[in-house]
Amino acid sequence: MKKIGIIGFGFMGRMHFDNYVRLISEGLQIQLVAICDLRIEELKQGAASGNIATEQEVYDLTPYRLYDDIDTMLENEELDIVDVALPTYLHADITCRLLDKGIHVFCEKPVAGNSADGWRMVETAKRNEKTLMIGQCLRFWPAYEYAKECVEDGRYGRATAGLFFRGSGAPQGWFLEGEKSGGCIMDMHVHDADMVHWLFGKPDKVSSVACNIIPGSGYDMVSTNYIYSDNKVVNAQADWTLEGDHGLVMTYRLNFEGGNLVFENNIVTVNPKDAPSFVAELSSDMGYYREIKYFLQSIIDGEPVTICTPESAVATLEIIEAEIRSADQAGVLEVL
Repeated sequence: MKKIGIIGFGFMGRMHFDNYVRLISEGLQIQLVAICDLRIEELKQGAASGNIATEQEVYDLTPYRLYDDIDTMLENEELDIVDVALPTYLHADITCRLLDKGIHVFCEKPVAGNSADGWRMVETAKRNEKTLMIGQCLRFWPAYEYAKECVEDGRYGRATAGLFFRGSGAPQGWFLEGEKSGGCIMDMHVHDADMVHWLFGKPDKVSSVACNIIPGSGYDMVSTNYIYSDNKVVNAQADWTLEGDHGLVMTYRLNFEGGNLVFENNIVTVNPKDAPSFVAELSSDMGYYREIKYFLQSIIDGEPVTICTPESAVATLEIIEAEIRSADQAGVLEVL
């Protein structure tokens, strides 16, 4: 029985909590024992806002031991796994500390505030022979898994183009402090940059244009062209200034020699070149559930994670850093 603690009980901490509870109900040999947050007394009585609804508004945390200090939690609990759902700028130091204590870590995306810290996390996991996985959840999202299958098995021929979009209203709190979150380009756009990386490999060059709308928040919207040696046309855009009733939107279009895929309104439509179009049959589970299940099962089975290695997550962050350098120079090509 693997004992789990969660550090951070905002939106993502609660989303992860929901999925640990579900996995326990499904018989996975894990036990959620402790939750830590500086504001735990306040948070356990109130809702946390996010782009996707959590299972509950107010959580009954009486079955768990609650802490407002990480040191105290680690002194009092014998944990096998810790879920780090804290602001980005805190990821590296806390993750390395946990790994050095012999604890497996699931850390929310992006891996860290910069790639140097990301590589430090990777090396710490290796040195301690512990599992580290980063929550790049789209790698486990059924619509994007389907895209990966089509690229990998070549059922529609070679991929020739990809267009990705992600948009929502502005988040609140620390997300709008660019020094802490990295802005939209690092916190939101990193999902689609990771998809480009996962589907097609690391690009040779990037060219990004981006702008700041909300004072102090970093780049709030971005459009990036990814340059590959085979001249496929790939672009990803993100915008977190879409207010009103817009809500979260994530879409993609992938072109192949023999057809295309269009993902919108949570449906993947497949348009083969020489056959009728159809809607792909996909799991109804979200990527949050599937990534956590995969991570936990890997630890239980004593197997390394392969779908989302920490090295690949840091490589995605290196792409983001190149995009920021390009955007800082009004779209100048940056070589990776």
